[in-house]
Amino acid sequence: MGCWPIAGMTSLGVNDADSMAALEASLAGGVNTFDTAHSYGIHGESEKLIARALGHRRDEIIICTKGGLHYDDAGRQARDARPATLRRQCEESLTRLNTDRIDLLYLHAPDPATPVTESAGELKRLMDEGKTRTVGVSNFTVQQMAAFHAICPISACQPAYNMLMREIEGDVLPWCMAHRVSVLVYWPLLKGLLAGHLPRDFTFEAKDGRAKYPMFQGQEWERNQDLIDELRPIAVAAGRTMSQLVINWTIQQEGITAAICGSKRGDQAAENAGGMGWGLLPEHAAMIEAALKRRGR
Repeated sequence: MGCWPIAGMTSLGVNDADSMAALEASLAGGVNTFDTAHSYGIHGESEKLIARALGHRRDEIIICTKGGLHYDDAGRQARDARPATLRRQCEESLTRLNTDRIDLLYLHAPDPATPVTESAGELKRLMDEGKTRTVGVSNFTVQQMAAFHAICPISACQPAYNMLMREIEGDVLPWCMAHRVSVLVYWPLLKGLLAGHLPRDFTFEAKDGRAKYPMFQGQEWERNQDLIDELRPIAVAAGRTMSQLVINWTIQQEGITAAICGSKRGDQAAENAGGMGWGLLPEHAAMIEAALKRRGR
């Protein structure tokens, strides 16, 4: 489960009761991995909610969090992967999560002002101290991963990936497979677009952060809606929802370990969980590939 939406920073209609229900429904549906970050919420709301909802079942879940990124007073995203910052944020995350260890601690993004080797060295020390069991990277190039991996072994990589964003197939995925690095992808549903719930005439509210992305605008929006129209009957034939069809396609792609699916309500979490535990029939997979080929890049 992706725990960015429950931070309430860009998602509308978020409240603690629904967020707690989403976390509980995910676990009930068989999801055991929860992805958050130090920066998910002005005051760590996402991490704190995980502790409240699932802290009593800590040994049943895998907690992934990230450091090295924060939001300044103006709400702008800023990177800071200096060793001292990574250590401080790790300690703060442990406190918020009310746990004695993180299962997977990512460097959220490379910091142009800090060599990745310095960041890697500090994360290696945090791992050696038992504060995190494993270390990963997010939003890294292959070259950055190689430099980092030479200092601190990478267990996981977190890039963006979905039916319409497949660039990592050319470099990141092959590198990760060659080095036995797990790949946990975000945006499998493309911020809800591929879930098929947004009609062509959908109007985004002023505070809805999705409106700024090209895939939700103009000709790209229309082309994406055309693709969704082609996918809907395939989902019906498979006996699944659109979200479940798209999630299942994602986790079946070569080299993909898991899909990180954001939820802010219990019903969303339960539906997303239904995307695993089954496999697409060959004929349905072929129909999807044909639709994607017609959509083009």
